[in-house]
Amino acid sequence: MTFPPPKTESPAQRFEEATVAARDALERLIAAANEAGWGAEEITAALLKAAQFLSDANKREPDPADDP
Repeated sequence: MTFPPPKTESPAQRFEEATVAARDALERLIAAANEAGWGAEEITAALLKAAQFLSDANKREPDPADDP
């Protein structure tokens, strides 16, 4: 999966660009999950839970690659 690079440096515009790109990626991911037999509601709930997990992990360890 490819993700487009930001087109601006403005934080508000970057957020909007990221939101559109993420929505597009999620729509493709949900369609693929549907084809595999997952329901839209269950996969959407699972994606929300996974996103929260990753957000929490990122708050605890913003960039684990920087660890020695």
